[in-house]
Amino acid sequence: MKGPTIRILIFIYGLIAYAIGLGGLTLFLLWVGSWDFLPLHIDSQEPGPLVVALLANTTLILLFGVQHSVMARPSFKESFTKLIPKSAERSTYVLLSGLLMVAFCFYWQPVAGTLWNIENPTIRVALLAVQVLGWVIAVLATFLINHFELFGLQQIYYGLIDQPLPKLEFRQTFLYRIVRHPLQMGLLIGLWSAPTMTMTHVMLSATMTAYILIGLYYEEIDLVRTLGQPYKDYQKRVWMILPIPSFGRVEQAPQDSISENQNQD
Repeated sequence: MKGPTIRILIFIYGLIAYAIGLGGLTLFLLWVGSWDFLPLHIDSQEPGPLVVALLANTTLILLFGVQHSVMARPSFKESFTKLIPKSAERSTYVLLSGLLMVAFCFYWQPVAGTLWNIENPTIRVALLAVQVLGWVIAVLATFLINHFELFGLQQIYYGLIDQPLPKLEFRQTFLYRIVRHPLQMGLLIGLWSAPTMTMTHVMLSATMTAYILIGLYYEEIDLVRTLGQPYKDYQKRVWMILPIPSFGRVEQAPQDSISENQNQD
């Protein structure tokens, strides 16, 4: 049991971490969108030396991948909470994630070339609409599970009142009845639905896609280990990231919830 002063400090730390995490994510989504009215976006700078761009961008994506995947693993959490209060563990994850999102916006280096450039105004608007839809899906997915737990607010609140966390549930509602990972699906839609796909954007989208697929592989292992047979049944019933109709898959009335929450990266 921690003293009230420590609990208050952890609560304040968690609020600051939430603001930085959410702010960094918002900045990143705007930056990726290449909105011309913004002074800084993914295509706002002129390309420099290719070697510098490859080194800088690879470093950023490796830092992002290590931070998101390693810190999300149960074994790391168990060790990490021996060094910091358990209620501050998720907030620290969110804080570092936000800072890395900001780092992408300022230090991702442009690469010369363009993969495609759609000039038809109707198609451009349609692709921008799909991109925004992807971001909306990703944000909505956080609320369909537990946005406040995912961003550490629930942990710092229960730490503040010195009460144990309530038993979490993964609710198979709405998007989670269509794909197992709608958050990552939304991110992929947003990353690839660009009317102008420069090589700068291609490198970001391709490396982020690789990270997401690798991260989901390990996350699924953790979920099966944590949830057991109910999650195995869910895997048979619902596709991982593509909303493909369940032809040939196990048809079974989905449960409303599964005990324990997902280890969202």
